[in-house]
Amino acid sequence: MTESSSLAGWASEPFTNAGITHTLYTRGAGPGVVLLPEIPGMTPQVLGLADHLVESGFTVTVVSLFGEPGRPLSPGYAVRTLAGACISREFRAFAKRADRPVAEYVRAVARRVHDRVGGPGVGVIGMCFSGGFALASAAEPAVLAPVASQPSIPFPISAGHRRDLGMSEREREAVSERVQTEGLCLLGLRFSEDAAAPRDRFRALRAAFGDGWLPIALNSRPGNEAGIGSNEHMVLTSKDVETPGHPTHEARAQVVAFLRERLAAQPADRAAASAG
Repeated sequence: MTESSSLAGWASEPFTNAGITHTLYTRGAGPGVVLLPEIPGMTPQVLGLADHLVESGFTVTVVSLFGEPGRPLSPGYAVRTLAGACISREFRAFAKRADRPVAEYVRAVARRVHDRVGGPGVGVIGMCFSGGFALASAAEPAVLAPVASQPSIPFPISAGHRRDLGMSEREREAVSERVQTEGLCLLGLRFSEDAAAPRDRFRALRAAFGDGWLPIALNSRPGNEAGIGSNEHMVLTSKDVETPGHPTHEARAQVVAFLRERLAAQPADRAAASAG
C-alpha cells in the first residue's frame, strides 16, 4: 500500500489546542470515533483499522500524533519515532500519575468531533503508546466509549510504573465520578503475556473503576490454540486481525460492538435524566 493510496479519501486539517498542533484525518459517516495511532504513526495497518471502522458505520478522525502518515512500519522507523516521543513533554512517557498535555489535546479533538458529528458522544481508541491517552480522554463528558488496546504508558520500568493508570489523579477522579454517576465503561485489550502492557496495570484499572473497567485478555501463553506468540503486542492491528475466528479478529469485533452500543441514541431514561 503506497502512501497516496492509503490516505485516499481522507480529508486532512491541522488542529491546535493546549499549545499542540497535529493534523487530523477524517472520513466516514455515523457516530464519531477518534483513533490514536500506535508507534510509529499512521501506518497502513493503523489506516486499515481506520478503514474498518469507517466501513462499520463510524465517522473516524485519526490524529497524526507522530511519524509520517501512510509510511509503512519498519524497525528503524519505529525506533526513531519512539525515541523522539519518549523525550517529548507532550507525552511524558516515563512519568507516573501524570497530567499529560496530549490528553487535554485528545479531549479537545473529541469535543470537536462531537460538535461536528452530533449524537450522544464519541469514542476514543488508543493503542500501545497512545492507549492511556484514550483512557484519560474519558474525563471529557463527550467521550462515551474509551478503548485502550495494550496501553503501555508510562513504560513499565518499575512496580509503580506497572500499576500506574496512565492518567493523573485529577483525571482518575473525573473518570471515576462518571463511572459511578453515568455508567461510563472503559474497554481494555491486551495479550495475556504482554509485559509492555502489564497485567498489574489492568488490575489497578479494575481497582480504580470497578465494573466500569471491561478487560479483554487474549491468551498468548505457550501452547495456546491460536498459536499466538508470547511476544505478541499489537491487538487491533495484528497480522491475523482479518482472519475469521482468530482471537484478534474477534477482539476487533468486540470493540466495534462496544462502540455501537455506547454511541447509540440515548435511552429514554438517560435522556429524561439529562433533561431534568
